[in-house]
Amino acid sequence: MKTKASIYDAEPLSLQRIKTYPLAGRRSKVTVADFAKPHRRGAGVGEFLKSLPRILAGNDLRAVAAAIVQARARKSPILWGIGGHVIKVGLAPVLIDLLRRGFVSGIAMNGAALVHDFEIALVGNTSEDVDAVLDRGEFGMAEETGLYLNEMAMGAQRGGIGLGEAAGKLLMSPRLRARFPRESVLLAAYRARVPVTVHLAIGTDIPHMHRAADGAALGAATHHDFRLFCALVKGMQPGGVYLNWGSAVILPEVFLKAVSVARNLGTRLAPITTANFDFISQYRPQQNVVKRPTTGAGSHGYSLTGHHEVLLPLLAAALVEADSRKPQ
Repeated sequence: MKTKASIYDAEPLSLQRIKTYPLAGRRSKVTVADFAKPHRRGAGVGEFLKSLPRILAGNDLRAVAAAIVQARARKSPILWGIGGHVIKVGLAPVLIDLLRRGFVSGIAMNGAALVHDFEIALVGNTSEDVDAVLDRGEFGMAEETGLYLNEMAMGAQRGGIGLGEAAGKLLMSPRLRARFPRESVLLAAYRARVPVTVHLAIGTDIPHMHRAADGAALGAATHHDFRLFCALVKGMQPGGVYLNWGSAVILPEVFLKAVSVARNLGTRLAPITTANFDFISQYRPQQNVVKRPTTGAGSHGYSLTGHHEVLLPLLAAALVEADSRKPQ
């Protein structure tokens, strides 16, 4: 009699009667037709883009680019939400070029993007070394940034306009003598009459620390821009696109509220395309940009993870390659 080695009552199941099928006949999600192609020396950008694998993010990048091209063709809004990091890693010229090609219908900024774009326009540099100056109480205390950005808010309140429009208007003023106007997204959008909305959270940006700060003016200016952004989002039906770049909290929350406002006022807001681009995946962009707003029939949400300084020029290259127009 064979002695049982295990103390368990259950016996391992025999696999002898398992049924199998031929591998070649199986439906698979990846085939060699989807594989990447090695880059050929001297090949153009278009050929490089075609060489990307037709798998996962490679397909997603193509899908987002196609949605943007289609939105422009049908004159549906293409809205860009940008955090400060997009500006301070040097991507303003790329975004400005896309604006001139008709791939930007509106821009939503958080307060950091406003600060960085203003400083670039005025003097050509931005992004101070916080660690070097925080212990001296000097962080965020640049005179011009605090003075003029608060002046923008007060001018917006007086004029009944939003902070984004007021920023472009003040930067156009010869009084400021902006030294690098061609590098400013705010100025390029203002000249092209492309709406810019700025969405503040009081206390998060350096101008709020300055003696010129006026909470009522800041609140009025940014609330005007929220209502303007709601109008832009409402116009996304059908076929509009929203792209969130580098804002993990403020702009995803603002976008979700704008979607709710639009639907509350009777706009179904479908089909639309949304996409989040950032170097790490965060909860709010995934929920408030990619998933929740795209539950309607025909809508799609995408998430592409990577550094802005690589992803945005890559998407821009795909759009330029698909573009038969000359920039305005």
